[in-house]
Amino acid sequence: MQPKEQHLTSTQELQPQPNLQQTNHSKSKSSGKTKVHEISIPYKPRPLQKEVHKSLKRFNVLVCHRRFGKSVLAINELILHAVQNPNHKLAYIAPTYRQGKAIAWDYLKQYTKPLMYLGGDKNETELRVDLWNGSKIQIYGADNNDSLRGLGFHGVIMDEYAIMAPRTWTEIVRPAISDTLGWVIFIGTPMGHNQFWEVYDYSLRNNKDWFGQMYRASETKVIPDEELKQAASIMTEEQYNQEFECSFTAAVSGSYYGKLMTKADNENRIGVVPLDENVGVETWWDLGIGDSTAIWFAQRVGEEVHLIDYYENSGESLMHYADILEDKGYAYSRHIAPHDIQARELGTGKSRLEVSQELGIMFEVAPKLEVDHGIESVRNALPYCWFDREKCKLGIDALRQYRKQWDEKNQVFKSKPLHDWCSHSSDAFRYGCVHDPIDVSDWTSPINVDTKYIV
Repeated sequence: MQPKEQHLTSTQELQPQPNLQQTNHSKSKSSGKTKVHEISIPYKPRPLQKEVHKSLKRFNVLVCHRRFGKSVLAINELILHAVQNPNHKLAYIAPTYRQGKAIAWDYLKQYTKPLMYLGGDKNETELRVDLWNGSKIQIYGADNNDSLRGLGFHGVIMDEYAIMAPRTWTEIVRPAISDTLGWVIFIGTPMGHNQFWEVYDYSLRNNKDWFGQMYRASETKVIPDEELKQAASIMTEEQYNQEFECSFTAAVSGSYYGKLMTKADNENRIGVVPLDENVGVETWWDLGIGDSTAIWFAQRVGEEVHLIDYYENSGESLMHYADILEDKGYAYSRHIAPHDIQARELGTGKSRLEVSQELGIMFEVAPKLEVDHGIESVRNALPYCWFDREKCKLGIDALRQYRKQWDEKNQVFKSKPLHDWCSHSSDAFRYGCVHDPIDVSDWTSPINVDTKYIV
């Protein structure tokens, strides 16, 4: 956040090249000339923020430590663009709609307030500001990606992309800026080697249309050294490195499987995993109705479990997933579904288990266990799992980031998982593990023998 004392400056400080005088197109009766109004936006960018505004290209990735002032920077970049470009549509996308409202909406109202006397309006219901020149800035949540489909934008801020579903960029935002040749800024704090790291890495290797920069707290000096020392004293080393030093290699805070997935990567168990034609393929499902359905495709080969494929979609009927199974062309040994597949739906009076049987999918139902027990089953299984990096990419990312809820008030992790885009993939994996637990004895380890009994 911006310090309170830093305010009240001309919008000309955003970027040096544009003339940010706001034009009222009503004519003066005496002279016939266009009236010009100079508006001051209450934003005084810090030197590093000013540097960011000047450096932006079409695609931008800003890796920022906590309290860098990224949200204020992002909102004012949207305002600048809206003022300079009539009839443009701009979006600020937060991980959830609730977060967008809590973090960005007040900033948007605050910094556009001086523009309102020229005309325009703000819509509290839709979190949208309409400017006098026809441009619109609206806040969205990535937790409802379907509401963004089909929209077009001239510019987009993706705040905290690290905790969004990866498809928010590839399937939603990228197509939305194609016909307008719009721009995008990814901005946030790292959370492991996930989709945010991928776009940051890409930005460093493709600097023609991309700009990428990392801002560590130890280098920016935005936060006093004493404050950083105090933060480090109450945080784990991993938490501090992730939140303040922008480490992509630090384990995701609160992650259930992060270290185990990192170990799998280090042991080269995430790579190319070919199909074994002599072994049947089993599927592990999490069935959604209004939200996502996730399917893992697995083979049990000796002591190992090979995750050879993964599929996820939302808003589709069971018929769609039956077609996917057929299109994959695997020889299936069994299909494992969660216990709630047996619940009857009000509309049809049938359970999804019965509907699946009619479609030729004969599910085995995973036992109903406490989530904690299921998570432990996954932890026991992961050391024996091999993942196909390309085919299972979305599922792998979800397992890496599946984490506990954070209690903001008490500054501690809660005992239950956070429900977000990672949940469906992780739940499906858990059902496969609890249905047939992986419990392999390590016969290669030495056995300790008490020598006092040896004659």
